Amino acid sequence: MVDDRYPDLDPADGEVIDAEVVVSDEVLLKAFALGPGAELEPHEHGGSTTVFHVTEGTVTVIQDGEERAVAAPGVVLHERGQSHGARNDTDEVAVLTASLCPMPG
Repeated sequence: MVDDRYPDLDPADGEVIDAEVVVSDEVLLKAFALGPGAELEPHEHGGSTTVFHVTEGTVTVIQDGEERAVAAPGVVLHERGQSHGARNDTDEVAVLTASLCPMPG
């Protein structure tokens, strides 16, 4: 049976809500909903490649200190060990998923 795993996320202003959508031995897929003004602080995963998929709204993606607005639908690649984060500079909720491969240890 096909299951829709996309979570229902409704953050308040300044709030980040996240949910693990898929967890396996090979991949972790998380969803992040950013309320207006919310930020997912820059961080890195030394052993995993991370791919952001902007699914709703516009997200300011932060990569190695550089910033760029990415509107849905948008995809951003972060290589292993590359610093990355996201911020919502709009007045609407923004949603992105992050795929990490391989699964972080």
